Amino acid sequence: MKDRQLGRVRFISGDNKGRYPFCHSVYIAGEKERIVIDPACSLDKLKLLQQNEGVDAVWLSHWHEDHFAFLYLFSDYPVRISPRDYPPLTDINILLDWYGVMREDQRAFWRKMMLNQFRYSPVNNARFFKDGEIIDCGSVTVEVLDTPGHTPGHLSLFFREEKILFLGDYDLTSFGPWYGDVHSDIDETIKSIRHLQKIPAKIWITSHEKGLFEENPGEFWQRYENIIYERDGKVLEFLKQPRTLEEIIAAWLIYGKPREPLFFYEFGERALVTKHLQWLEKQNRIIFDNNHYCLIQ
Repeated sequence: MKDRQLGRVRFISGDNKGRYPFCHSVYIAGEKERIVIDPACSLDKLKLLQQNEGVDAVWLSHWHEDHFAFLYLFSDYPVRISPRDYPPLTDINILLDWYGVMREDQRAFWRKMMLNQFRYSPVNNARFFKDGEIIDCGSVTVEVLDTPGHTPGHLSLFFREEKILFLGDYDLTSFGPWYGDVHSDIDETIKSIRHLQKIPAKIWITSHEKGLFEENPGEFWQRYENIIYERDGKVLEFLKQPRTLEEIIAAWLIYGKPREPLFFYEFGERALVTKHLQWLEKQNRIIFDNNHYCLIQ
């Protein structure tokens, strides 16, 4: 996958095709300000970018570690993020709380991973985006789009002159949307997916895998949203007889089978299944009774 210069906007492809723990990054070469968005593409590429072309500020689409992995390279630069997504960047314990990691043995493992692999350090110099804000970077005008669901303060960005839409983690991958954090929301995810489809873009950038769409993603949008309903269907099918939460998680309805590293995928399975159970309860399609989830007939 190649990097691409698209006017004043550069798509910087991430290592391993932008898959976790990496993402694709974006660089804005504005006349007023040079900005790197989500600095987690590649340590070598970001070092070269800093040395050769320069960076004045860092923007984050949201708070997840696979988007701030190399933020430490830019520790002296201002960081901008939605105020709704700022708390996890201020304290590692808040970050773990927002992921729903509560058992102390698990917290110890995740804390070590965040500190050692992602070099987590509290961000004390953040500035905040306003929803719908229009930012003039000098020959590049950026519209800030509020797209919650994945996280409460997830932001997408529309580069007006180039008609480029940065979708962030609404990444149109075959796996589908992630909404497994404590403060994630399935309904908001659906609203954001539908909102982004209406933006009059000509080029679409996502944070993971394919990354760059130079033609309208078309059916990718519907496939991506439909994965939510397909997950619902799998849960409902499994609940034709009453099941405990642990039985549902052990069925691997989301990932299909156990994967390595097991701790990571078990966490993801539990997080997404729990969100679907909550969503189905909200719709009065299932009920929790006597420690079992049951269909409402």
